[in-house]
Amino acid sequence: MLAQFTSEHKSLDENVLQTARKAWDAYISKNLPLLPNNLTPGQYSEEAKRNYSHVLEGKSLANDGTPPGDKEAKVKMHLKTVSVAAEALAATSLSQPPAASSEAAGIEITEFYNKTEDILLPYLDSLYGSSVDANDHTVFTKLTQKFEKRFFEDVRALNCLDPTTLTRVTEYGQQIVDFVKKVVDNNFGYVTSDGSVYFDITAFEAAGNPYARLEPWNRNDQALIADGEGALTKKSTEKKGDADFALWKASKPGEPAWPSPWGPGRPGWHIECSAMASDVLGERMDIHSGGIDLAFPHHDNEIAQSEAFWTGSRNGKCTHQWVNYFLHMGHLSIAGSKMSKSLKNFTTIREALSRGDWTPRGLRIVFLLGTWKDGIEITDDLVKACVSWEDKVDNFFLKALDIQRNPSSTTSTGDNNSTPASSEADSNILGKLSQAETNLDSALRDSFNTALAMRIISDLITDFNSTASTSPLTDETTLTIARWVTKLVRIFGLDGKNDVNNVNLIGWSGVSIPAAAEDIIYPLARLRDEVRRTAREGKIDTSSLQALAEEGRPEKTLAAEKVKYAEVSSQFRNDVAALAEKSAPAKELLALCDRLRDLQLWDLGIYLEDRDRLPALVRPLNSSLIAERASKEETARLKAEAKAKREKEEAEKKKALEEKSKLSHLELFKTAEYSAWDDDGLPVKDASGEELPKARRKKLIKEWEKQKKLHEEWLKGQSSA
Repeated sequence: MLAQFTSEHKSLDENVLQTARKAWDAYISKNLPLLPNNLTPGQYSEEAKRNYSHVLEGKSLANDGTPPGDKEAKVKMHLKTVSVAAEALAATSLSQPPAASSEAAGIEITEFYNKTEDILLPYLDSLYGSSVDANDHTVFTKLTQKFEKRFFEDVRALNCLDPTTLTRVTEYGQQIVDFVKKVVDNNFGYVTSDGSVYFDITAFEAAGNPYARLEPWNRNDQALIADGEGALTKKSTEKKGDADFALWKASKPGEPAWPSPWGPGRPGWHIECSAMASDVLGERMDIHSGGIDLAFPHHDNEIAQSEAFWTGSRNGKCTHQWVNYFLHMGHLSIAGSKMSKSLKNFTTIREALSRGDWTPRGLRIVFLLGTWKDGIEITDDLVKACVSWEDKVDNFFLKALDIQRNPSSTTSTGDNNSTPASSEADSNILGKLSQAETNLDSALRDSFNTALAMRIISDLITDFNSTASTSPLTDETTLTIARWVTKLVRIFGLDGKNDVNNVNLIGWSGVSIPAAAEDIIYPLARLRDEVRRTAREGKIDTSSLQALAEEGRPEKTLAAEKVKYAEVSSQFRNDVAALAEKSAPAKELLALCDRLRDLQLWDLGIYLEDRDRLPALVRPLNSSLIAERASKEETARLKAEAKAKREKEEAEKKKALEEKSKLSHLELFKTAEYSAWDDDGLPVKDASGEELPKARRKKLIKEWEKQKKLHEEWLKGQSSA
């Protein structure tokens, strides 16, 4: 309807302006009742502050000391919507005759529609909604298909697996009608004269079935009931009980409709879940999940209507429960309010990923650091915890993969080339691994306590790092722990590869340099290690260095993706050979090694982390390394700026002092401030001819003596020059 309206009105004509103004009035009347009627855009800001100041200040709508919640968040959303529309309407000078064009109105037509869209949508629906063909389901299936596609693209980006079975309510029209009919036939539903069907809670309970068993305390919460029933919550004269809920809604003109024994209609909110789940799973399911806000009335109503459906052969009483376990998830919150499309305070997965705010792994880590049943609010501390956990695991995998590539013959801190024997340190850390396995199993059995599981993994890595820093461990001990951690992070979906059964895998995606770089960069890193060792020990052998530079050169003919790595390798080798030929000092060789690390390889997304008595750790760049370097560069920049400022101030001070020293002490006080002086140039009378007080004279004498010393030193310097 909006698309049709905008296509018919491509300039800000009188029809557009009057429609927008009526939409504005209707939106305010429905959503912001504290504002006065016939409010003009120019009056809006002041009236909004006056009538809703307590909400804007973070208080409850009732202003009674209760904490604000979703209700207040919705008010803020409506205030923002009206504020944006007010800007557009004010720009059209509504107090004057309507402008003939967008240019004359002071706002482009596209911007006007963008800013008034949220008030136009409900108003256009109220005007023209009834004209929509109820049998043309493409009106809404176009939308649902679009967002279904986007939904699966987004969750796949987070490494979520596709469901085994996918059901769509738009494809379940007849099954839902059959489901409702059986509930009515079982005497737990009734039909009203308009063709709607309601669930009879009184009859259900009279048959011995409990209702609202998930949240019985909310049974009479009219706000929750109204939220669940929408427009149908307004009590029909034929509705037997206030809490009775719609199984089938008679469609109004323009609303989507399917044929039914009671006339054209559409499913109630709750019935679609019951009908689809019962069709796929039968009369009982083990686990049912959803957000905690769905517990009542949605899930409670699902239970009632499903058990009413399956009760036909049991003399009117349900002798089983439809669901064994409900998992009610906590909400993701932003600024204290749950993230919700209705509150317009949400960020989509693709937006978060495309902006670089998050990676798929980072998002999953955030959710795993909390428990599924608790709410999560994104805070700076949570972000830091996420980054810290990922960095710790990342660094552990890097060490393990380095050991896998460079067995103890090259990674041992001693001279023995054989693998070190298992030691007490190995036994201790393997004992901690065994305990971690037990603890993690208990954590996951305890209602999927992933927060504890993540701490167990982190603590084991901490213990490993502490042990390895003081006692050498066998390669196999390190790799055993790494394989266990790898299996867990893959089970938790923190890696794109879902092969959790391959027990020999180590690491996760992003911990290794690109495959195209491996056979070039690893030999290059070894060459650099040898050049650094030679330079630091001061045992530079020209012929040996030149031979090293030639050894392992990349082939001349390479695949396109390898060329950039080969160019850097060849350049470094040529530079090493050139320095060796001219017997360059060690500092030049070390500077060459630093340039390879800090510039050439960094620009290729690779970093060489130098370590004492160990080969450099070859690793891909990640956000933490980039942030760390940026922080160091910023610190260095600020330090350089501070130094330059000091030097400038000192130079200016020195220059000013030099200029001052040129002035003779005899002339220092020869100014209009005084009218008489003694033979040494010291003032004796002020400008009015009055003799100077002794205290002032004393002060002036001190200044005179200081200037005399300064000037005489300058004269001495001039004489020497």
